[in-house]
Amino acid sequence: MGRSSKDKRDVYYRLAKEGGWRARSAFKLLQINEDFDLFTGVKRVVDLCAAPGSWSQVLSRKLIEERQGNNEDVKIVAVDLQAMAPLPGVIQIQGDITKLSTANEIIQHFEGEPADLVVCDGAPDVTGLHDIDEYIQGQLLLAAFNITSHVLKKGGNFVAKIFRGKDVDLLYSQLKLFFPDVTVCKPRSSRNSSIESFVVCLNYSPPEGYKPTMANPLLNQDLDYSSLEGINRVVTPFMACGDLNSYDSDMTYPLNLEKGKEYIQLPPTQAPIKPPYQTACELKKKNLIQEEGLSVTTQINDDINKEETT
Repeated sequence: MGRSSKDKRDVYYRLAKEGGWRARSAFKLLQINEDFDLFTGVKRVVDLCAAPGSWSQVLSRKLIEERQGNNEDVKIVAVDLQAMAPLPGVIQIQGDITKLSTANEIIQHFEGEPADLVVCDGAPDVTGLHDIDEYIQGQLLLAAFNITSHVLKKGGNFVAKIFRGKDVDLLYSQLKLFFPDVTVCKPRSSRNSSIESFVVCLNYSPPEGYKPTMANPLLNQDLDYSSLEGINRVVTPFMACGDLNSYDSDMTYPLNLEKGKEYIQLPPTQAPIKPPYQTACELKKKNLIQEEGLSVTTQINDDINKEETT
């Protein structure tokens, strides 16, 4: 019999403590690496939304400690708004991943060279409302990709957390514009009951002429679209239109929307050609609904059919 989600979670908590990992999420990156071999030949890595540092800890052990002498050129940069305890060989940047200055600082630590790998295990504080959580996580993923497009080399790889939902195909197709190989995977250490998964994007290949930009309308509501040129205008971003002040299509509202102004009932733009209630309307006009019943209904239907044939 298989383990329950809680049992599996408790096992990974225990294993994380025994292995000295800062969080059990370390096993997620380790298991992704088992299937995709992300660390081979990698020397420059960026960990976005890194705190408390379990993924940076994995990178430190795999790229520095386990290479034993073959790690002189390895550089790991961890970025987060919050500070975290230091790790061997990990450079920390306390910065905002939506700022171009953060991308420039990352490149400075790599001495002008781009990264081989960018990972992001960031997630918002979940509300329990799946639609909202999926949307916010999608925004975070796009923010992570925005800064990745500034620092990742062509042919490099990108791994980020995603919440799987009905709109995951949209994010998948957007990432396919930049990576020929995109896989949505779920490590064994991720709880079965969680909507959490990870996108593994291999071989960064931006469209010819594409210029990395932080000007994403999902992140910048004051975007001047005229600033997008060439292929950047072709790579059309997805945008949710309307704000919290707009009418909610799942709600009902009173007809008198404006105070002091009476609602005027408007006729339908196009009336039905042959509505199913046509017979009942004819009966009602002749005041025969209660008196004659089905025999009259049949007679009216016959009369209607004769009119249509003539």
